[in-house]
Amino acid sequence: MYLLGVDIGGTMTKAVVFDYKGKEISSHSLNTPVNVSKNVYNDRDMNLMWEITAKCIRETIQKANIDPKDIKSVGCSGHGKGLYPWGKDGKPAYKAIASTDRRALDIVMEWEENGVSEKASEISLQTVIECQPAALLAWLKKYERDVYDSIQWVFEAKDYIRFMLTGEPMAEVTDYSGTSLMDLKKVEFSKELFSLFGIEEMYDCMPKLCYSHDLCGYVTKEAASFTGLAEGTPVCGGMFDIDACAVGMNVLDPEMIAVITGTWSINEYVSEEPVPGNLSTKNSLFAVPGYYLIEESSPTSAGNLDWYINNFQTHMSYKECDKLVDEAPFNDILFYPFLYGTNARNVNNASFVGLNLGHARGDILRSVYEGVVFSHRMHVENLLRYRKKPKTIRISGGSTNSDVWMQMFADCLGIPCEVVDAKELGALGACMAAGVQAGVYRDYQEAADKMVSIKRRFEPRIEY
Repeated sequence: MYLLGVDIGGTMTKAVVFDYKGKEISSHSLNTPVNVSKNVYNDRDMNLMWEITAKCIRETIQKANIDPKDIKSVGCSGHGKGLYPWGKDGKPAYKAIASTDRRALDIVMEWEENGVSEKASEISLQTVIECQPAALLAWLKKYERDVYDSIQWVFEAKDYIRFMLTGEPMAEVTDYSGTSLMDLKKVEFSKELFSLFGIEEMYDCMPKLCYSHDLCGYVTKEAASFTGLAEGTPVCGGMFDIDACAVGMNVLDPEMIAVITGTWSINEYVSEEPVPGNLSTKNSLFAVPGYYLIEESSPTSAGNLDWYINNFQTHMSYKECDKLVDEAPFNDILFYPFLYGTNARNVNNASFVGLNLGHARGDILRSVYEGVVFSHRMHVENLLRYRKKPKTIRISGGSTNSDVWMQMFADCLGIPCEVVDAKELGALGACMAAGVQAGVYRDYQEAADKMVSIKRRFEPRIEY
């Protein structure tokens, strides 16, 4: 028997079949296009996204060469923030708005100036940001009122895909607790928050809340014919991809810190208590009920290297990049890793500072590696204001393909860094939720004990 995990990322969609021991049986991934316009608008076609997801599921089942009926349960993970609005006419109400979108920044800045953000944070335990549904819904109400009025359900990425699989509208708490629309202590949507943001009409457009391991429906006949799954296959709540990665790395208690290096720089730990929220430190509800996930994040991570390679070093592998970086001397080039957004209010765009005629490709690559590492370090240092220094940090994402980069992380953070033996942690975490839902595992800890192992460890070098 098997478990299927679907991971809806900021740029890629993946479907992975795992066995009960965490072994990857097959996978398939496809690019999920994001359309960028006016520099700050980042959106995608919701119908195309479903077609791509269905194809990924269909292809990975075919690659696995298994009977779809042997898939015990399905779990979905996905990027948080953004907005996936479903219309009253049974179709997408608008384009999906990605988590890198910044169209609502002026609205958020107005809320900061007039005190709305401060009042809201007392309930949401967050500081609202421009890519959250709270701000995006307010933007739609102001600039696209017809769209706003046509919305039936407000979805996050993976909740939209689960809806397409089951026909059941559900709101899974790890994702929706990051929307600035929930009272995190009461674990419910807050009418007061909707009123503060001026979007009262949207309160009734929120689906019923559920937990990651809850049964949230079964694959419909239509979805089965589209995806290759067996009709009636159970589908669990799934989870926000940052939770899925933490679960997939066996970061289930307050001891360790998890670092995720994707499009976003995610730095997080599990806590029994929330912390004071601010512009960069956020509280959300963790996949394990009763715990919070304390997060420091910004869109400033490994996606910057992907951009550089795709535009200037086409087809260059991580191994080739490592060789150039390893051979490059230390230099004073600074790279601000803000291609997808910023972690500083006074700097809006990425840049290289300090270039001269003596610099070569390796020097520029080294500066990209370093810029990303120091962005993560800033976030980790912010987290350490609220907790003691961990004995280890577990890292996932693009940087784990590079031993040179991983060693930089260990040296810069001054903490041993461990890499889990799994390529697709978002899908793995989603499968662990599916396994708990199906009764394969008693809880997440048993799932982690069966499915998670450490592949490499990097010790910080004293000379650094």
